[in-house]
Amino acid sequence: MTKYLSMFIIITISLLSANSLAKPRALIGFGLNPGELSASYFQGAKDNKNLIVLLHGCAQQGQVLAQQSGLMALADKKQFSLLIPQQSQDNNIQGCFNWFSSQDIEQNQGESLSIKNMITSVNAEHHFNKIYIIGLSAGGAMASSMLVNYPQLFTAGAIIAGIPYPCAHNLSTAIACMRSGPSQNPEQLTQLVHQINSSTKHWPTLSIWTGSQDTVVNPKNSQQLAIHWAELTQSSKQPIISKHQGYKVSQWQGQNKQVNVELIEIENMGHGIAVAPQKIDGGSEAPFVINTPISTALYLLEAWGL
Repeated sequence: MTKYLSMFIIITISLLSANSLAKPRALIGFGLNPGELSASYFQGAKDNKNLIVLLHGCAQQGQVLAQQSGLMALADKKQFSLLIPQQSQDNNIQGCFNWFSSQDIEQNQGESLSIKNMITSVNAEHHFNKIYIIGLSAGGAMASSMLVNYPQLFTAGAIIAGIPYPCAHNLSTAIACMRSGPSQNPEQLTQLVHQINSSTKHWPTLSIWTGSQDTVVNPKNSQQLAIHWAELTQSSKQPIISKHQGYKVSQWQGQNKQVNVELIEIENMGHGIAVAPQKIDGGSEAPFVINTPISTALYLLEAWGL
């Protein structure tokens, strides 16, 4: 009898814990929405003034990616806020953010303006001290454009299996960039960014992630982006490199020895975000959510001090 009572208590506690896990709610009334995007929003604790924006990849649901990556569980546990914009197949048949469409990625236009308005809307209500953006694949490419066009919004960003901005302006150039890397060298990318946002003096810190076996987005994109962002932030020419089991970290520092840019290259990893299911809140394996020795979500939260 005692045995069955103990099992009942354990099951009951487990069910209560699962049901108590907060879920994001639909975000409505965030202003102009020229990109016709939707979004969900999880509000963290009132005394936690940190917001993370998560941009999903093609054929993904943002809330599912938040759960699989471990980010939703971490938001619930650490009580930071989480904003999850969502693309629709009406806008893109593959459910990708239109990161290669000028009308969606230039300042104050299309999908990028919709995302900006989502951020400014929740920020106007909750007054965040720090805002971060994480993007995977097409979401990573969109995050690149957000960081360039609206750098004042963000403390830091993470681009995972993504592409530098500006790399493409239509579908054909997008495919070329994905296959072969940017046609521009890092110096040219930096010049283009200065032309786009000539008044910006301070740029967000950036964490860049790629798998060595990524056959969807050439790892050259991440490598060139890292060099370009190091130039943009006036960081050291040569990175400090540390090697770990299964991955390598290259970090470029500013004059104050703060890490402005880092590149995490994961061995034998294809296209996707890294999770480590063996770790608590390390995420769970799924398509484009890849089991590795390191969890992107856990690593970023530690690096960002959340």
